Amino acid sequence: MFAALRSTPSHPPSSFRRFFALFHPRAMSARSYSEAVDALNSLQSNAAVLEALRASGGKNSSLALPEMLEYLHRIGYSASDLNKLNVIHITGTKGKGSTSAFTDSILRQTKPEWKVGLYTSPHLVAVRERIRINSVPLSEEQFSSFFFEVWDRLDKNQERTLESTPLRPAYFRMMTLVAFHAFLSLGVDATVLEVGVGGKYDSTNIVPKPVVTGITALGLDHVSVLGKTIGEIAWQKAGIYKEGVPAFTVEQPEEGMTVLEQVAGEKASSFSVVKRIPEIDNICLGIPGSHQYQNAALAAELSRIFLKSIANLDFDEPLPEPFRQGLANTRWPGRCQTVQDPVYSRTTWFLDGAHTHESLEYTVKWFVTPAAALREKRGKRVLIFNCTGGRSGAILLQSLLRDTGAQLESHKSSEPLSTFFDTVIFCTNVTYADGHFKGDLTSLQLDTANADPLEIQTQLADAWSSLIPDFPKKDIHILPSIEHAIRVVRGIESGGNEVVDVLATGSLLLVGGVIEVAGLADVAL
Repeated sequence: MFAALRSTPSHPPSSFRRFFALFHPRAMSARSYSEAVDALNSLQSNAAVLEALRASGGKNSSLALPEMLEYLHRIGYSASDLNKLNVIHITGTKGKGSTSAFTDSILRQTKPEWKVGLYTSPHLVAVRERIRINSVPLSEEQFSSFFFEVWDRLDKNQERTLESTPLRPAYFRMMTLVAFHAFLSLGVDATVLEVGVGGKYDSTNIVPKPVVTGITALGLDHVSVLGKTIGEIAWQKAGIYKEGVPAFTVEQPEEGMTVLEQVAGEKASSFSVVKRIPEIDNICLGIPGSHQYQNAALAAELSRIFLKSIANLDFDEPLPEPFRQGLANTRWPGRCQTVQDPVYSRTTWFLDGAHTHESLEYTVKWFVTPAAALREKRGKRVLIFNCTGGRSGAILLQSLLRDTGAQLESHKSSEPLSTFFDTVIFCTNVTYADGHFKGDLTSLQLDTANADPLEIQTQLADAWSSLIPDFPKKDIHILPSIEHAIRVVRGIESGGNEVVDVLATGSLLLVGGVIEVAGLADVAL
């Protein structure tokens, strides 16, 4: 179904071609998907801008929604138009993507005649994955058409009320505008809308009246990473609660729950804390992991309220059969995903974009089991890992190894932790060996101007050696691209007749690059 996600050119066009394609009148009607991706990438904020924003303490947050509304008006819509989308709005610090996917699947299973829009972030391989209709990403032609319609409307109507509003929106704002435009143009019956960052000031938060709102778990990892209290994070997330709109959440830390209850009391028509539904425990969820049952329960309740409000459907049983089928059939690539290599039959890929202590803990609980890495036939195990500079990679690796040891003990495995992985690879998120990114995976947020491009990977390798002093140095690889990493894996495959299990984790951008370079798109997406 997602075979068409493979992109066209591997490398970005030259600056002249990009300029010509975007602005030359004769080229307007023929602008391609790759040109849309280039134009979108030009709206990315670089590392310096992001650092300045962090240093300012977010002083301009109060302008975020007014500016977003200006962009919406400039492309021909009012905020009230967005109510036609019938929105389920979902935020949280962990699990919001999975909950959105579960909700989308339940709606499609229950109302197969509907057209259901799903907007999520980030993407794995192609940016158009973020905007889906009935689980299928927009085609390249659809995406480029909707993108340039928004682009051209912004060009044509440059009148702004706020002097602070940039002429063009930043990357995520632009994507949100394209999603709104696509969903309105295609006439969706329902929209599952995942918040990008935070909630209160997020660009998705200009929908005046969603049908229902939900907040997933408030991860404690984000408290230390963002330097905020759990109450401050909860206040940001609760910004999606709207007057007269039912508000849901799951069990939260006490301080966070107090804030959510307070904000909901001021705004929402009702506030409910979703408990685990016993009937869900008997379902093999489409997204693996014990933590997903909480997300599935929230998705079920959001769907129940939505279907009652929009379709006048009232269910008596705790978990109706279409809900069961929807939860079982949910697919969410790059999250605790097992993929058999379509060419190298002895290789299995275990893909999870975990990037925090908590999410890596779930990764290990999924991977270090008899159903995965502890299968009866022991082969070669490879770890491909990377993390962003903003997080402590050494501490993440320490957690990964600690949790792996705990899992080995819980499964009564006699295998030493020091030999669990045979090869470890620390590579950058650069896609190709020649230093280029796949267009959809280009990131300007990497601050490499004054740094060794392999500094983070070298630090990760040093941390690994420190944590496992006996691990052979020859089996630790520091590599400049994902393509280099895949070459190492292919070398292991060709070197013997053993099975090869590869765990790729630490970054969704890494996982997306692995899917692209290893040729897994047809089976993984």
